[in-house]
Amino acid sequence: MAIPIIDAHLHLDLYEQEEREALLNSLGAFGVKGLVAVSMHLDSCRSLLALKRRTDQPIYPAFGYHPEQALPDASEEEQLFRWIRDHREEMYAIGEVGLPYYARLEAEKAGRGFDLEPYIWLLERFIRLAAELEKPIVLHAVYEDADIACDLLEKHGVERAHFHWFKGSEETLQRMKERGYFISVTPDVVYKEKIRDIVRAYPLSLLMVETDEPWPFQGPYEGVRTHPGMIRDSIREIAAIHNRSEAETGEALWANTVRFYRLQG
Repeated sequence: MAIPIIDAHLHLDLYEQEEREALLNSLGAFGVKGLVAVSMHLDSCRSLLALKRRTDQPIYPAFGYHPEQALPDASEEEQLFRWIRDHREEMYAIGEVGLPYYARLEAEKAGRGFDLEPYIWLLERFIRLAAELEKPIVLHAVYEDADIACDLLEKHGVERAHFHWFKGSEETLQRMKERGYFISVTPDVVYKEKIRDIVRAYPLSLLMVETDEPWPFQGPYEGVRTHPGMIRDSIREIAAIHNRSEAETGEALWANTVRFYRLQG
């Protein structure tokens, strides 16, 4: 029997309804038993919750505000935080939240200034909310931004942190490993040596697998619609890197995700 899969990070709200329904209806054929669906903003949160309520599919919503976009105004921010508190019992995590590494990089390349401080302030507010609600937090924080996130997590005593699709230095990885933070790996582990190096440096007990769909991938997935079923290829690659069987590796990744998000395994 195939090892069950949980996609630890994807964006269900970015699909058109017909395409999303087709995706959800296909999960059983691929042995996908869970989807941790993250939010982009308040409308995204509402959409995910409505979807969760009207389907029996195993969707585990996370509520937050994606950092690679303009900041919300004060009224929008307060409305979002109030809404999250009001729906705390129906969410599994705060997320996706973090820092705008790619937006900042684009601005710098174009010679434009970029003020990171308001984003750091908002991230800290989300981290305080995770501590208040006793929920895990899903982070978009790569390279040097991960160190800022680690500082804030340590400051507020938040231990259940998931750095999705992490990229960064060996020093940052070591710091995250010592704190017991989780990272998740996308299908690019199949064709990118840098991602394989990260997997090699991190304990299997702190790994999860994701697709970040509908994000498209390259290599053997060029032109192929991203699907949680691709995670089986990731499991195979992670198993080879850690010198474990696919079955043992898949079971560990499944158990890690169930434990971290406190799912019904």
